[in-house]
Amino acid sequence: MRFASYAIDSTPGLATARADGSFVGLLASDPRYPGDLDDLVAKGGDALRAAHAALLVGQMVDIHNMRLAPPLKRPAKIICVGLNYADHSAESGFKQPDYPTLFSRFAVGFVGHNEPMVRPKVSTQLDYEGELVAVIGKGGRHIARDKALDHVIGYSIFNDGSIRDYQFKSPQWTVGKNFDGTGPFGPVFVTADELPPGCKGLKLATRLNGVTVQSARIDDMVFDVATLVATISEAMTLEAGDIIVTGTPAGVGLGRKPPLWMKPGDIVEVEIEGIGVLRNSIVDEG
Repeated sequence: MRFASYAIDSTPGLATARADGSFVGLLASDPRYPGDLDDLVAKGGDALRAAHAALLVGQMVDIHNMRLAPPLKRPAKIICVGLNYADHSAESGFKQPDYPTLFSRFAVGFVGHNEPMVRPKVSTQLDYEGELVAVIGKGGRHIARDKALDHVIGYSIFNDGSIRDYQFKSPQWTVGKNFDGTGPFGPVFVTADELPPGCKGLKLATRLNGVTVQSARIDDMVFDVATLVATISEAMTLEAGDIIVTGTPAGVGLGRKPPLWMKPGDIVEVEIEGIGVLRNSIVDEG
């Protein structure tokens, strides 16, 4: 199943894909509206299946050419993974770590599909990072690696927009990874049963103004989705709706000579095979 969150005149809506790939949906003002994805994911697979059936009676929604909301709006935890592709670690000047490099993002920075990313007033070093998102559907602590994918209910796409000079102002990356308007997320949420386990074999590509700047297989991750779920759950209880942003491959602007920073008027796209294309323009902070 595939779902997209949207709004019309500030009224939220939820759409689902039909067998032919088109999307139909209902607004929250309709009594048949099944609820938003945050609530449905928290309730589990049966709730998502019921919502999919309910939404099939809705109106056509052109998700490819409209602004969408992030699929999930209020995850309790947004756990990001740095240096999870060896080639990216090398281009960034880091020794490949033998334990996942984890940091947090906050939902206030989310941007939906076809919404603009914002280059802040204080920096010109806005960089792209195309990444796979794993969405937790069943919580737990001390999750065994061989059971970890049972806790993942679906997947999406993230662009971990980074303000590089602020990222490296301190040993902790939090500030540079959390500027408002720098976290595109979407365009859709795809349930895990539609994709290979852990998204193995799928291709990730990032394009800037139509030119491919990142290209890798999900298999190239140093720590795969199952390992990340198991490792993170050693420290904290994962909850339904938490998201894990699993890391980016080589090709970021920081690693190029000269550096390639995004600027107003640019179009950045992150595509993951089997999920879709997350597209955003760049604007300056007003």
